[in-house]
Amino acid sequence: MRRTPIRLAAVLLAAGLAAAACGSVKMGSAALVGDQRISTTGLSGEVSNLNAGYQTYKRKIQLQYPVSQMPQQVLGWLVRFQVRDRMAQREGISVSPTDVQQALAAITASIKQNGGSGTLPEVAVANGLPPDMISELGNYQAIETKLLNHLDGGTLPTSTSGQQALESTFNGVQCRAAKSLDIQINPQFGVLNYSTFAVVPLATSLSRSGSGPAPSPKPTQTNPPC
Repeated sequence: MRRTPIRLAAVLLAAGLAAAACGSVKMGSAALVGDQRISTTGLSGEVSNLNAGYQTYKRKIQLQYPVSQMPQQVLGWLVRFQVRDRMAQREGISVSPTDVQQALAAITASIKQNGGSGTLPEVAVANGLPPDMISELGNYQAIETKLLNHLDGGTLPTSTSGQQALESTFNGVQCRAAKSLDIQINPQFGVLNYSTFAVVPLATSLSRSGSGPAPSPKPTQTNPPC
C-alpha cells in the first residue's frame, strides 16, 4: 500500500524550506559529512544545474529562496541525503529502484493533493533541488517511508498525540544519525541548522537605518539537539 509522505511534503511545499569550525574543513571542500567530502567543484556543478532549471521554469514557479542562496540550498540537500543514507545504514534499511519510483509517485500525488499544479521538477527547483537529483529525492523519501512503517507497524497513528510521538521518534533517529557524521560546513557557505537541515548564512551584524528595532531572527540550531 502506497504511503503518502507526511514529512517531505512539508520540506517541498513550505515557504521557508556540528556548527562550522573555521579551518576545520579541508581546502576545496564545501562540507565534510562523515568520511564523505562534498567538494566545492561538485557543489558548483549542481548549483549550475539548479540555475539551468530555474532559467527553464522561472515563468512557472516562484522560488522559496533568494537566487543568491542557491549554493546554500543545494548544499543543504546534499547534506540531507547523506544524513538519510546514514539513517538507513544504522537502521538496517535498504530500498529498491521500485521503492524509489513509488516514493516519487507519492511525492507527486502529495503535491497535487496540496493544491499544487507544478510538475515534480518544477517544484524541486522552486525548493532548491537541482532537477537532476530527483532520483536521490526518491531514495531519501523511500528510506523515510520504510523507517516510519517500521516505527508505527505500517499504520499511521490517527490521533494527534500519536502522530507527534511518531515524529518525535523519527526526529530522534535522524538527529543521532546526523550527530554520528560530525558534519562540518565550510563557513564560506554558512552553518547547518539542525532543526531543518538547511545551510543558512552566518549571522552578521549589519548597521540598519530607521528608528525601530530590527525584527529578531528565528534561532538557528547549530548543534545536534540529541
